[in-house]
Amino acid sequence: MSRHVAIITDSTAYLPRSAVEQHNIVTVPLTVVLGDQALEEGTEISARSLAQALQKRRSVTTSRPSPEIFAETYRAAAEAGAKGIVSLHLSAELSGTYDAAVLAARDAPVPVRVVDTGMIAMALGFCALAAAETAQAGGTLDETVAAAEKRAAGTHAYFYVDTLDYLRRGGRIGAAQALLGSALAVKPLLQLDGGRIEMLEKVRTASKAIARLEELAVECAGAGGVDIAVHHLAAPERASALAEKLRERVPGLGELHVSEVGAVIGAHTGPGLLGAVVSAR
Repeated sequence: MSRHVAIITDSTAYLPRSAVEQHNIVTVPLTVVLGDQALEEGTEISARSLAQALQKRRSVTTSRPSPEIFAETYRAAAEAGAKGIVSLHLSAELSGTYDAAVLAARDAPVPVRVVDTGMIAMALGFCALAAAETAQAGGTLDETVAAAEKRAAGTHAYFYVDTLDYLRRGGRIGAAQALLGSALAVKPLLQLDGGRIEMLEKVRTASKAIARLEELAVECAGAGGVDIAVHHLAAPERASALAEKLRERVPGLGELHVSEVGAVIGAHTGPGLLGAVVSAR
């Protein structure tokens, strides 16, 4: 991390390992609490283990990194030669991670710009990549932040979940919306809106909901010039099928990432999650 501006994000970005290494991005893990065990996302608990725990209805909660962890990360970046840091995180509406980073930044040995991207998963990941590319090209702190914010403004995320129950338990969606979905036996389509997870549409069957998710992604991509990420939890066949259809239907498609979400998002969505992130380049 010897470049002028260091890029730090958190584990909910779900960046491909190759991209993290290529762009020298530092990832701070969130914590998943499984029963009485506190486990770091990405290193101590896998998505598969999380899905199995949810299916057995074990207690699963999540927590932010502490300000002390961010402080240590910022010190390490400065010691490695960074003259400034851009710290990009998931929506402050969904987690206290941003607040913890802000607290740590106050006493950091170099200037730190903490950014609430309003995003999550590869919607956050694409912001981190844009920032890293700008920093590697010699961009200043302001230019690097601007690149991330521009990418966020052109990024949209849509999600299908089998049930709203997990989001209701974690307080990420209103109980009334969750109960309505259950009562009507509908399959929900969600979107990120203003940094929050909001109901977009209610569809009668899973197959129709997934087909609609595909249409939403294609409509959002428009004439092309976008990167896309397809996410899932314990639904690899669904993800592969959606990715193949988007590859065929989106003109001028740039990068296409397919990945299983980590334990933090998985704890709030449950198995069966299918997501599409469309990001203008």
